[in-house]
Amino acid sequence: MIQQHAASRVTARQRKEVLSRGLIYLSLLILVLVFIAPLLWDGLMALKSQPELTAFPVHVLPEHPEWQNFVLALTYINYGHYALNSFILATLHSVLVTMTSALVGFGFARLQARGKNVLFLVMLSTMMLPAILTVIPTYVIFARIGLINTYWPWVLWGLASTPYLSFLFRQFFSSIPTELEEAAIMDGCSYWRIFWQIFLPLSKPVIATAAILSFTAVWGDFFTPLIFLSGDNTTLSVALANGYADVNGHLLTNVLAAGTIFYIIPVLVLFFFAQRSFVQGIATAGLKG
Repeated sequence: MIQQHAASRVTARQRKEVLSRGLIYLSLLILVLVFIAPLLWDGLMALKSQPELTAFPVHVLPEHPEWQNFVLALTYINYGHYALNSFILATLHSVLVTMTSALVGFGFARLQARGKNVLFLVMLSTMMLPAILTVIPTYVIFARIGLINTYWPWVLWGLASTPYLSFLFRQFFSSIPTELEEAAIMDGCSYWRIFWQIFLPLSKPVIATAAILSFTAVWGDFFTPLIFLSGDNTTLSVALANGYADVNGHLLTNVLAAGTIFYIIPVLVLFFFAQRSFVQGIATAGLKG
């Protein structure tokens, strides 16, 4: 009797675990469908002809797939040139801002100075300011020193680091045992050498995270290049928004949809190869406050 009661309790527990796991998988499946739906819809639009996009009732699947839209997306505008502009700008900014944010994070984590905690709080408080508030003052400053329609603003922004990435590095560097730093100091290492030869090699996951976040931020940015750049110096995001129009000024939505498919491929490839380091960097950055 006792054995039957115990067996029934085990069976009920197993059923509860299976039900709970099934609900989790179902929720994850729904979230995957929600997140991937815009991409699928964009792909279907890229395969439709222009009349199909305005026809009523709306057909989800294209009647006759127009694969030439993908070729037209690459030739209607100078796609390669604008993509190269975006790649250079995003790579340049991500390299600079990752290194400078690592330096700032190392300083807040390992160096001792009066008022360090106050400065750290001030830096974090700037994260609450919407970036749109600083666009006009920044534009006026760069216009007066002749840096509009150049890539120098992104260089200067990269050299200034960012509060969020500095916070990530600070959290990671704070989790490294102090014994490692003390041993290096006893061996005669300066803090500069400790940073470059000890701390930085240990922070590869956070470096990958910072590089991915900064690269995708610049690659996907539309508003800032629209204001600061023009002509052949602009980025692919601006060219996509303004370049796909016929002689009458009508937007070629299907060609634009095909162009956006190519536009997101570099970010997907970057995250695919660095996803393990990205997740590890986010997880390890919060080990110590």
